[in-house]
Amino acid sequence: MPACSFELKARDPQTAARRGAVTLRHGVVQTPAFMPVGTYGVVKGLVEEEIRDLGAEMVLANAFHLIDRVGADNVRALGGLHRFMGWTGPILTDSGGFQLFSLSHLAKQDEDGVTIASPHDGRPVRLTPESVVQAQAALGVDVAMILDDCPKLPATRKELERSLARTHRWAERARAVKVDSIDGPARFAIVQGGLDQELRARSAEFLTGLDFDGYAIGGLSVGEDPASMISMVEFAAPRLPTGKIRYLMGVGYPEDIVEAVAAGVDLFDCVLPTRNGRNGNLFTSAGRLVIKHAANRDDPRPIDEDCDCFTCQRYSRAYLRHLYKMGMSLAARLMSIHNLRYYQNLMERIRSSIEAGTFHELLTWARSRPDGQPPSRRKVSRT
Repeated sequence: MPACSFELKARDPQTAARRGAVTLRHGVVQTPAFMPVGTYGVVKGLVEEEIRDLGAEMVLANAFHLIDRVGADNVRALGGLHRFMGWTGPILTDSGGFQLFSLSHLAKQDEDGVTIASPHDGRPVRLTPESVVQAQAALGVDVAMILDDCPKLPATRKELERSLARTHRWAERARAVKVDSIDGPARFAIVQGGLDQELRARSAEFLTGLDFDGYAIGGLSVGEDPASMISMVEFAAPRLPTGKIRYLMGVGYPEDIVEAVAAGVDLFDCVLPTRNGRNGNLFTSAGRLVIKHAANRDDPRPIDEDCDCFTCQRYSRAYLRHLYKMGMSLAARLMSIHNLRYYQNLMERIRSSIEAGTFHELLTWARSRPDGQPPSRRKVSRT
């Protein structure tokens, strides 16, 4: 059995949207799909059964943070990441390349790799293209993202070219690493190039020539405006192989996901559902809802009357506001459940609309959301 195989099931007749399924070691994931983020091996506040019940089939963790806090060999000795975190479905781990960006003040980079001072205790953590693949193999994950150089934006052409050349050299080294052909992870390469179309095209051509198991579009949602981000996704996605999965890293808001699906992207992750839930910012079919607002104090309605999640079936806006104002951990848990269900329900709608040939209607909805684009869309950290 190959580490990763992608089956294309349907196409939308008016856009590049695709309906498919990706088969990995620990199961099949229906695409387009959204992965809840469990950076440290846990989706904050939730357990496996709840994540499954919300509709998620695959989760994301971060190899750098697991290496730093637990150790890949320790996790392997404890039965692998699946057993360690109690998740039976597929797991994708980010390599730590994004930490070159988000923890740049703690990182020292050279041609061989990068040394990052642990944000936990200051201890140096060394990452190389080879060690990152080997660590993810030790974790026993389904998909290992390779180490890349994620540039800050805005950047000069010279800075982007230097970053891209290093990403490509590291990709060659990561591709050459030998892992167990039966239990080893699939390896996904990351297309970089900032907002420069020529560099993005060059990166896609080079990396697809190395024949990775899947491909990601990286280096976006790092400070650029939403229109530029979507424009680059529309440019980059069709340059990736039709027969392999396409993953947009760290994106994003529901409107961004629908736009990226229209461009041909299959897989997504973002901290927004859980982070916003913990902060009392909720996604609903009628727009964004801020639970702390006084208008919710005496409101007996659920967060969203169209939502079938546990939170909306059991609790009122008034009660959730009460919990939030009291600083109760239950508030973060219940609101995270709702936001994650909102995202999974969105992905279900996307898949069914592609099958039915009506995806353009969903795209029209996404482009005319009643609450507009919040300022916080401009930058979403994946740390």
